[in-house]
Amino acid sequence: MKKNWFRAVVLSTLVLTLLLAACAKPAEPYRENATTNESVAEEVVSEYAPAEEISAEEALQALTAPRDEKDEAGSYSYDSVEELSAPRATQAADPYEDNFFENYGVNPMIDTEDDNLSTFAIDVDTGSYTLARRNLLDGYLPDEDSVRVEEFVNYFDQGYAQPEDRQSFTINLDGGPAPFTQTERYSIIRVGLQGYEVPQEDRKDVSLTFVIDVSGSMGMDNRLGLVKRSLELLVDQLHRDDQVSIVVYGTRARVVLEPTSGREYDEIMDAIDSLEPEGSTNAEAGIKLGYKMALKAFNPEGINRVILCSDGVANVGNTGAGSIWEQVEDYASEGITLTTMGFGMDNYNDVLMEQFADMGDGFYAYIDTIDEAERLFVDNLTSTLQTIAKDAKVQVEFNPEVVSRYRLIGFENRDIADEDFRDDSVDAGEIGAGHSVTALYEVKLFGDAAGEIANVILRWQDPETGQVTEINRVIRTEDLYDEFDEADPYYQWDVLTAEFAEVLRDSYWAEDVDLDDLLEEFDRLYGWFERDNDRDELIEMVETAAWLLD
Repeated sequence: MKKNWFRAVVLSTLVLTLLLAACAKPAEPYRENATTNESVAEEVVSEYAPAEEISAEEALQALTAPRDEKDEAGSYSYDSVEELSAPRATQAADPYEDNFFENYGVNPMIDTEDDNLSTFAIDVDTGSYTLARRNLLDGYLPDEDSVRVEEFVNYFDQGYAQPEDRQSFTINLDGGPAPFTQTERYSIIRVGLQGYEVPQEDRKDVSLTFVIDVSGSMGMDNRLGLVKRSLELLVDQLHRDDQVSIVVYGTRARVVLEPTSGREYDEIMDAIDSLEPEGSTNAEAGIKLGYKMALKAFNPEGINRVILCSDGVANVGNTGAGSIWEQVEDYASEGITLTTMGFGMDNYNDVLMEQFADMGDGFYAYIDTIDEAERLFVDNLTSTLQTIAKDAKVQVEFNPEVVSRYRLIGFENRDIADEDFRDDSVDAGEIGAGHSVTALYEVKLFGDAAGEIANVILRWQDPETGQVTEINRVIRTEDLYDEFDEADPYYQWDVLTAEFAEVLRDSYWAEDVDLDDLLEEFDRLYGWFERDNDRDELIEMVETAAWLLD
């Protein structure tokens, strides 16, 4: 009892000392200021405690670990967003300077008299949003290049009606005045697409091949340990007739688990539990072997998917997405899709993970907490695994007699040439069962013009039959709300979320938007929604960003 009391006193003294030191100069990212903390710990311990009671190393570990203990892989991880968002450090100038992102630019305003067609591939990725969440709840602004507006908007439930036809979609159109534009007649149009849901009990059997990066870079921070826990959640949801294979790669690739029936639950779990960090990062070898294994385990009547879990680093063999993909594209053409799941922070390669998912006709997510893994692998498992539309794309035809100018907000890297809309050889996007996709357009209407604003066309291919289908719907000026705060609450939330993302990426179109004003709008709107952790988190992110930008 005396010893524990003494430890508590020493640790309290250490915490106070470090807090005073932190006030004297900006803090560096946690766990990266080890030299300074180590000297403070040694000084305080030598003055207040004999070495046999508590060492400087023990004190330092207690002070700097974001959790009480590490996971089995020796990596720090978080059980929930609440734990992730616990106060840890003040902002540093560039805490994750080795991350890799690509700047796709910002869509311009286009005059309808020059081009009244807007065409893009549908995107259901969410990695950009959860990456920003990880940064902001760690106390840092995300890299501007990492922000893709559509991934922020599409992270949230949209409340769209379900299609009556199980082989179709609903097109939902609405709009209202732009909330932060006072001087000209600008409106925000929402194009919402809702795919049909497939009940969990009705989904097809799946053949999953996990391709897991176990290189040395995965043995740090929130990486391999969280991968293992995430995959365990997924395996818990599998049917007895599903099957799992596991390939890992470090310096070389190897098979950890041959195709194994879902009936062999313990064997699958043991294989996942056995994973440990090893070697360099030969992503090319891992993905190539993963596809070979997926072809070996191919189920012609089921879902065949490779799930890549990595921080995106590739430093052995071919390291670019295009050159690696050349090694596996023939396998992928056999009907094996690819989902990429990103893990970790600092030296994380967002570009590689997103490009792999695009090439593999799948989607990309970033997992920052076990809560996010549960969202993907438990709550939304069927939509995560089962594709209901291939090469899905949208073309919006604006009426030049009503619309003066327009701008697609986001989707910069999903642009498709207008003339390629009906060219089915052009790769587009994929939609999972029950997924919704939302796109926002900022439009300037002519004076008192009234009538048809735009004709929205959705085109997609059935992944089973190959049949191509088109549906369309028209939005008119009378479909617009007169006041922003009278519009559908889901619409308002989408517009505010897009504005937040525009601010984070320092968009020209949001340079006059004040985050304090945005917070007022979110607060006004929040009461409409029942308790929703996702929306709680976003408001916390806006508050943090407002503080950091102040």
